[in-house]
Amino acid sequence: MMARISRVFLISMAEKSPQVVIVGAGPAGCTLAGLLAKRGIRCLVFDDDKRPGLLVGESLIPGVVPVLRQLGIEDRVAAIATRKPGASFFVTDGGPRLHFSFKNVEGHLPTYAYNTPRPEFDNLLRTRAEELGAKFVHARAELEPSVMNGEPTIQLSARSRKVAGLPADTKPLLVDCTGRTRAFARAMNLPAEKGERDDIAYFAHFEDFDHDEVEPGQVIISVLRAGWSWRIPLPGRLSVGIVVSKEHAKTLGSTAEERLENAISQEPLLAEKAARARRITPVMTYSNYQLLADRGHGPGWVLCGDAFGFVDPMLSPGLFMSLIGAQQLDSCLFSKGADLLNQPEKLAHALDKYSARIIDWHRFWQELVRYFYDGRIFRIHLAGKRLARQPSPFNLASRMEQHSTRHIASMASGGWTRSRYSRGLMKMLSRYLVWDVPAAENFAVRSNIAEQTLAKAA
Repeated sequence: MMARISRVFLISMAEKSPQVVIVGAGPAGCTLAGLLAKRGIRCLVFDDDKRPGLLVGESLIPGVVPVLRQLGIEDRVAAIATRKPGASFFVTDGGPRLHFSFKNVEGHLPTYAYNTPRPEFDNLLRTRAEELGAKFVHARAELEPSVMNGEPTIQLSARSRKVAGLPADTKPLLVDCTGRTRAFARAMNLPAEKGERDDIAYFAHFEDFDHDEVEPGQVIISVLRAGWSWRIPLPGRLSVGIVVSKEHAKTLGSTAEERLENAISQEPLLAEKAARARRITPVMTYSNYQLLADRGHGPGWVLCGDAFGFVDPMLSPGLFMSLIGAQQLDSCLFSKGADLLNQPEKLAHALDKYSARIIDWHRFWQELVRYFYDGRIFRIHLAGKRLARQPSPFNLASRMEQHSTRHIASMASGGWTRSRYSRGLMKMLSRYLVWDVPAAENFAVRSNIAEQTLAKAA
C-alpha cells in the first residue's frame, strides 16, 4: 500500500515539475516565461533579484509592439513610457539631418514605439509572467558544466534543484536568459564571435536638457566629432549617452562622470542643449557592444536574448532582439505543445531552426548598423533628396525616394530587417544612386576629433 502511495506521489510530482527552467529574469526570460505560461507549459524562472538602476535599452522600436500586445501589456507600457514617433540622425558641424517617421512603416508594423524607463519596464514584464502563471525562485542558479555524447552540456547543481523543489530525476530544458552575464557560455567555455567595434558608452539621466529640435518623443542619434551620442526622451527626463573609442575616452577624464561631462561640453550638438541641464542619476558605463555565440543550443540547453548575442545599440535593437528571441523560441519549440521536449531528434531540429533565425537577425542588424557607422546612410539620404527635386515623368523620382525611405525605416523598425529585397535595395542605393554628393567618409563615426577634421579637409 505504501509503495503504491509513493508511486502516485512521484507521478504527481513529475506532472507538476517544470518542463522548462529559465535562468535569468530580465526581459528575455520574463517574456519567454509569459509566452510559455499562456500555452500552459510549466516553467520556472531563477531570479537573483539584481536590478541595476539604469540599463541600456530604453528606446523601443515598432517591432517590439506586437510582442507587447501578445503578452497583453501594451496599455501598461504606454502608461509608464513616452510615445516614440520616430528617430532622427544628426551629423556634427553643419552636416545633414535625417528624420525617420514610423508612419513610413504603416501597413505592416505599428506607426509608433515607446521610450521606457528600464526598471519599470522590466518589472512589468516580470509581473505579467507571474500573472500568466509562471513560477519564480528567488535565488541564483548554480550551474554545473559537463559533457554528453561529446557535446558540452550543463545542469543545475543539487542545491539549486533543492531550492527550486525539482525532483532529482526530472530533466527540464534549461534556457539561459542571463543577459550579458552569459552564464551558460561562461560555464561551458563556449566560443563567441566578437564584433567589429569595441567602444565604451557613458550615460545618465538629466533634467532640463533641451530637446526642442524634433517632435516630442523623437529619439536623436548624433554623429559627433568623436564617436556618437543618443538622446532619449523619458517621462520627466532625458537619457543622454555618448559612445566613444576606449582610446578617446581616456582623453576625456579619469572617471565616468568626467568623461560624460567633458564629452557633452566639447560637442557642439550637445553643449548648447545641455546649458541648463542637471544630472539626476549616477553615470553608468557599458562596454563590449557586439558579440554573438558560436552556437545557440546543445543537449538540454538553449541560449536566448543577450545570452545568445548582442547587437550594437546604434539603432536600438537590443530589447527587440531579447523579446523577439523569446517569441521565436516559443514559436519554434512550443507552438504545437510541449511534446517536442520528449522527442530528441525533433527537439534538436526545432532548436537548429531557432538558432539559425537568431543568427540571421544578428547578421542583418549588424549589416544595417554598418550603414550608419560608415556614413553611407547619410549619403543615400542626400542623394535621395537631390533625386526627388529633379523633374521626372509621372513623378517617378519622388516616388522612388519615398519607396527607399519606407524600406530603410522598415528595416530599422524590426519589420523588414531580414528582407532580401530591402537589403538589396540598400546596396543598390549605396552604389549607384550617390553621384554628386559628398563621400560617405564625411559622415562616418570617427574614433577621435583629429580623424573628423582630416575627413572634412579631404
